[in-house]
Amino acid sequence: MKYKHIFFDLDHTLWDFERNSSESLEEIFHHHQLTRYGISSCDDFVCSFLKINSALWDAFDRGQLHHSYIRENRFRMVFEELGAECPPEHAAIGEFYLTSLPTKKHLLEGALDLLNYVSQAGYGMHIITNGFNEVQARKIASSEIGHFFENVVTFETANAKKPERRIFEFALDIAGTTASDSLMVGDNWIADILGAKQVGMDTVYLNPAGLQFDEQPTFNIRRLEELMLIL
Repeated sequence: MKYKHIFFDLDHTLWDFERNSSESLEEIFHHHQLTRYGISSCDDFVCSFLKINSALWDAFDRGQLHHSYIRENRFRMVFEELGAECPPEHAAIGEFYLTSLPTKKHLLEGALDLLNYVSQAGYGMHIITNGFNEVQARKIASSEIGHFFENVVTFETANAKKPERRIFEFALDIAGTTASDSLMVGDNWIADILGAKQVGMDTVYLNPAGLQFDEQPTFNIRRLEELMLIL
């Protein structure tokens, strides 16, 4: 067995962020009656949020803004993009989202089968995430996958975020392992793949869209179940 420890990203890799987020956003649309502010389509609201939120997190990964900026501004930006009046309770809407989202339990297709396979094969299993401690812990609990993982490393526990070397070095250290014995699995080219490569870890890029980059991951997969053929 070449690897002894498998490190997973959480959002978009195991936990189905788009589906879970869409459910929470639909709740917001109806609960806060967003039609009052000029947003007539729930689908438009969901699509706008997912696009803007993705761009903000990409900027965060690149070190261009802070977590707090995302929390404080993403819904305001959605209302602006949709040409709607920004409601006075937009901060409350943000809090509603953060409360609702982690209660959702949907995993990506094949995630549970993969986790069971990796666990039964005897690998050490860990998570490295740029999310908040409390929010990520609730996501893991809601989707009932916590028992698989020895460690959950967040940007708060490591005092560093992907793709910085420090968060990967911190994760390897608390797992009591080395980069050469470890494999990083993630969907984010910058945060997960380039970050892990910096410390010498082999990488699995979950790449359903078949994106191409100048560099190559160790393994490139389109579906999670393909990882079972690698391990």
